[in-house]
Amino acid sequence: MGMDKLAWPLAGVPVLRRTLEAFLNAESIHSVIVVCPEERWKLLEGVAFSKPVLRTDGGAERQESVMNGLAALGEDVLFVAVHDGARPLVSPADIDACVAAASIHRAASLARRATETMKRSDAGGFCVESVDRENLWCMETPQVFETSVLREAYQNVSARGLAVTDEVSAVQQTGVKVKFIESLHPNLKITTPADLALAEALIGQAS
Repeated sequence: MGMDKLAWPLAGVPVLRRTLEAFLNAESIHSVIVVCPEERWKLLEGVAFSKPVLRTDGGAERQESVMNGLAALGEDVLFVAVHDGARPLVSPADIDACVAAASIHRAASLARRATETMKRSDAGGFCVESVDRENLWCMETPQVFETSVLREAYQNVSARGLAVTDEVSAVQQTGVKVKFIESLHPNLKITTPADLALAEALIGQAS
């Protein structure tokens, strides 16, 4: 991106602030912990929070950042939602749907069904075979869990020296099943300038 993508002005509002506002507008969310360095926290200066919002430092890897966030939670927090700050279009309704599902199944994640034709390549990038897309999902966030389940999952990951790319992968190691909730609204992850352009177009359509 050439700069901190969470600081990018998305239709005039920093990406991180838009992401935070989605959670502040979700009925199921009672408080938010922003896992970020102090420099990024400055993006939220002057914002009037409608719910408690705290900051804690991140780590070198995603799982370390999540563990730091978990450590900052109060002991009375029964469920926790983990979300990528770079997904600013997440719908409060989808957040609430994930929390509701986790309250029943102990673990739930927002995801979207794979709709494109799927192919597998060799190491050289040449097509080898088609992949049946039935029951294939593209992972999104938030990923919501009983707090005790996610704590146990990351204790297990840490003890075994495993590296995981999302919380569902960590929780699966403990044998807990994760319920997928189909994303009903755009929830793209800002990674390239093209993603920013698309996100701005989607915001323009919604306004």
